[in-house]
Amino acid sequence: MSMLSDELLDRIRERAPGYDRDNAFFTEDLADLTEAGYLRAMVPESHGGAGLSLTQMVDEQIRLAGASPATALAVNMHQIWVGVAKVAAARGVDTLDFLLTEAAKDELFAFGISERGNDLVLFGSATEARPDGEHGYTFHGTKIFTSLAPVWTWLGTFGLDSTSPDAPKSVFAFVRRDAGVHTKDDWDTMGMRATQSRTTVLDGAHAPAERVARRLDPGPNPDPFIFGIFACFEILISSVYAGIAQRALDVAIQTVQRRTSMKNDGAPYSHDPDIRWRIADAGIALEGALLQLRTIARDVDEQADHGSLWFAKLSSLKVRVTETAKDVVDAAVRVSGGGSYFNSSELSRLYRDVLAGLFHPSDDESAHNTMATALLGPLPEPPAS
Repeated sequence: MSMLSDELLDRIRERAPGYDRDNAFFTEDLADLTEAGYLRAMVPESHGGAGLSLTQMVDEQIRLAGASPATALAVNMHQIWVGVAKVAAARGVDTLDFLLTEAAKDELFAFGISERGNDLVLFGSATEARPDGEHGYTFHGTKIFTSLAPVWTWLGTFGLDSTSPDAPKSVFAFVRRDAGVHTKDDWDTMGMRATQSRTTVLDGAHAPAERVARRLDPGPNPDPFIFGIFACFEILISSVYAGIAQRALDVAIQTVQRRTSMKNDGAPYSHDPDIRWRIADAGIALEGALLQLRTIARDVDEQADHGSLWFAKLSSLKVRVTETAKDVVDAAVRVSGGGSYFNSSELSRLYRDVLAGLFHPSDDESAHNTMATALLGPLPEPPAS
């Protein structure tokens, strides 16, 4: 049984156009989701949560994204951190136990990882992590695309410690918004507007020792914490775009069954063989993407051993789902006629929202490079000059 009732999703769907039009944060949606216990969805029952698995969370996020992509994408960032805590703990790393305790109290966690121009993503940072002398850190740098910007209570972030004796180290930690954090009001985008994923300036943001989750060597790392971030991010991001695709296909089906053709004596467009082929083609593509998404999520839950292929599988999943979603929405717009070009059309908003999938890591180039390395081995080092 879903945590999200049809009535709740209907309310969220009704509010989505207004948030998009006004470039406004989804305040009412968040209140409803909090009341429904959604922030605690993946928190274990032992900590006061609903105890959902990652696979179950995928299906919840698909449904929520079908009602409001921006709401689903923003809440997703909180769910990713809760998922990381579960995945890492299942693999022997319990440094995020506090996160589960705080999430059970409906504390809201944001994802402060991305930096402008940094294509290393998890494997390197332009942000400085300076030791405070008591095993904690202050962070100095700028993070972009910080969803939930107006309301988060904890920011999961990381930076590079280049001064300790064992430096360099990537330092992952959690800071509160009153601990040296400044949020810019700079979110005005084509789509996903209600996420309010604003720029975050870390001006000495302090994480005490008990909120430092991990210190690791920079670069690719099989550590369970890094695996947890990579897995939960790619899987749950993909679930949002799968939900957009499913909703677009549903709207297109309703539209072609309603629209009639003067050329064909008033028959509905759903009788047109070209329309039927295009709808079927979108459905076939989406079926494959959904199967891959649920299979990979289940493998994480069950701790399947994919060895060195894990990161290739996860990055290729994200690319396949987001690219498929974009193609499905495009097909939905094509079969639905010129009405979908108006801003008042739900498909118009879905078309803008689905494009955001291009900008989340892993991108197309990175995923192909990761898969090539997994299948063919790394490229040889260039000869010394």
